[in-house]
Amino acid sequence: MITVFVMLQARPDRIPEVATEVSAIEGVREVYSVTGDVDLVAIVRVEKQDDLADIIADHLGKVEGVVSTRTYLAFRTYAPDAVDDALTSGFDV
Repeated sequence: MITVFVMLQARPDRIPEVATEVSAIEGVREVYSVTGDVDLVAIVRVEKQDDLADIIADHLGKVEGVVSTRTYLAFRTYAPDAVDDALTSGFDV
């Protein structure tokens, strides 16, 4: 499985709509609104690298309100349970 993190800059008036539309794209597993220099982070998981072009260039980048994207390909996963714990620490889930 190939995992990619996509940082999305969105128009401020469209952030919730962009998040909803991006989360509906096949291959997009999760979308987070975040603080910092980007508005949203999408986690994409696919079986084949060729699928990334379809998802990122053909679908995600064409969502109305997406201003820019930066894509990061994951090489390895370290302690997946620890990553899940870190993402939810301090929050009631």
